[in-house]
Amino acid sequence: MKIPITKPYFDEEEFTLVRQSLETGWVVQGPRVAEFERLISEYSKIPHALATTSCTTALHLGLVALGIGQGDEVIVPAFTFVATANVVEHQQAKPVFCDIDLRTFNADVSQIKSKITERTRAIMPVSLFGLSADMRPIAELARRHNLFVIEDAACAVGAWYQGYHAGALADIGALSFHPRKGIVTGEGGMALTGDKSLAEKMRSLRDHGATISDLQRHQGKKSYIMPDYEMVGFNYRMTDIQGAVGVAQMRKFDYLMGRRREIAQRYDDALAETGWLRTPYTPEGYLHGYQSYVCLFAPEEPTMDNVEELHNQRNNLMDRLEDAGISTRQGTQAVHILGYYQRKYGLKPEDYPNAYMADKLTLALPLFVQITAEEQDYVVRHLKQNSP
Repeated sequence: MKIPITKPYFDEEEFTLVRQSLETGWVVQGPRVAEFERLISEYSKIPHALATTSCTTALHLGLVALGIGQGDEVIVPAFTFVATANVVEHQQAKPVFCDIDLRTFNADVSQIKSKITERTRAIMPVSLFGLSADMRPIAELARRHNLFVIEDAACAVGAWYQGYHAGALADIGALSFHPRKGIVTGEGGMALTGDKSLAEKMRSLRDHGATISDLQRHQGKKSYIMPDYEMVGFNYRMTDIQGAVGVAQMRKFDYLMGRRREIAQRYDDALAETGWLRTPYTPEGYLHGYQSYVCLFAPEEPTMDNVEELHNQRNNLMDRLEDAGISTRQGTQAVHILGYYQRKYGLKPEDYPNAYMADKLTLALPLFVQITAEEQDYVVRHLKQNSP
């Protein structure tokens, strides 16, 4: 048996809508992208949704629109995909790392305040693996210190926090539609905001700085007149082919998200008595989107003294699962130990111990809409057979 870590779910609707886009000849950013944006906005209850080429470019648009630049500091969790920090570097600003809570894998809110300096301009919490960051205290802290909040919600489509969708309590949020996410368009992302002026600025910036889009121009009179360009922008536009896939995915969103939660619950039940593997934690008032099912390998309480030995045990387990045809992954990485950041800022593993332990000890299990009960049982059986 071969069980992948993930697999996108498509049916005939994606093929039909993509075929329609190809037949119309409108394959760049156009009506399907606009429809996809509307569907995301309606679902999330966030007024403005702007499709982009990726979550990374959505985050970059947010930083540019907010005026984050050289010499500024942005507080970023130390345990996240490297793109979160990279976009700050692209603006010649400095990512200032904070540690995480090992239960949620999200930023430890109690540590953020100590990272604020006179150069801090923004906090960039990450809603990791489908669980929202603890956004209310982050937003309140930002208000007290006159800071922006940009939420990296790449994993968090379908994640809710105290009645708010991921991204709703930030100045700007960003979603991803990468193949491991709850909604898939291949590559692709979405910038979310409740601020109309920020939305208009990002809409222009993603389209080279144009004052109107190609769709607006071609739908109006005198379509032969080129737009003005009042800003230096980027080409961060999603294609209508991707937009068509996104529309098809949103039409079955309830099914896709329902299946992810059903699969996660089945793992929760099957692994409840497995004391050495901590399954995903969902605090009260949160609704998990389960982009991934990420556990913590912890046959004993992890510390910086025993983490290397536990890491070797985790890797041995992952090797045995791989031999049985079961794909696993670590959750993500501790950015502060990656070569570029470690060298540039002189960082050490122990500077952010929880992020380091999460890097070494997380274990993501296969989770995708098409996984069968038989396949899940196979995963659980091999986990238990190879328990430390």
